[in-house]
Amino acid sequence: MPVGQQDSGVSSGVKFVTSTIGNTVGGVTNTLGGVVGALGRGVGETLEGATGSAGRPVARGLADATTSIEEGANKIAGGVKRAGEGR
Repeated sequence: MPVGQQDSGVSSGVKFVTSTIGNTVGGVTNTLGGVVGALGRGVGETLEGATGSAGRPVARGLADATTSIEEGANKIAGGVKRAGEGR
C-alpha cells in the first residue's frame, strides 16, 4: 500500500467483517445453487428414465431451469465475495 493510504484500525476491522460476511454469504449461495442444480438434473434424469421419450421435454426443461438457477447463484456468490473484498 502506498505511503499515507494505510487503513486505520476501524477501517481495517470493518473490511475484515465485510470480507468475512461476504465470503460466508457467497459460499452459502454457491452451495445452495449447486444443490438446486444437482437436484434438478437428478430429478430430470429420473423422470426421463421413468417415462422415456414422452417425459423427455419436461425432464430436460427441469434440468435446464435448475442449471440456470445454479449458474445465476454462482454469479451472485462471486459478486458478493468481491463486494466483501472491496472490489
